Amino acid sequence: MFKSIILPLAKEDIREAAKWYNKRQEGLGKRFILEVREKVQFIRKNPNASNIRYDGVRTAVLNVFPFMVHYTVDEKNKTIIISAVLYTSR
Repeated sequence: MFKSIILPLAKEDIREAAKWYNKRQEGLGKRFILEVREKVQFIRKNPNASNIRYDGVRTAVLNVFPFMVHYTVDEKNKTIIISAVLYTSR
């Protein structure tokens, strides 16, 4: 299994989205964060399962929420680098 690094801007993306969902419904932000964690675990096990979208960056769509995890794969160091978690319409 690959290691994962979530860059600070991606962490901010996650925090902002969770805050937005919690304003809509109590506890929904927590569900969003759990789904992001599940997707990161999937990516760590299957780093090449998603197609390259741009400049070597792969994207994986969350199952319930309309967000995509943007990441690169460092094969040499067996590391996944998550650069963004963005709403699919952005």
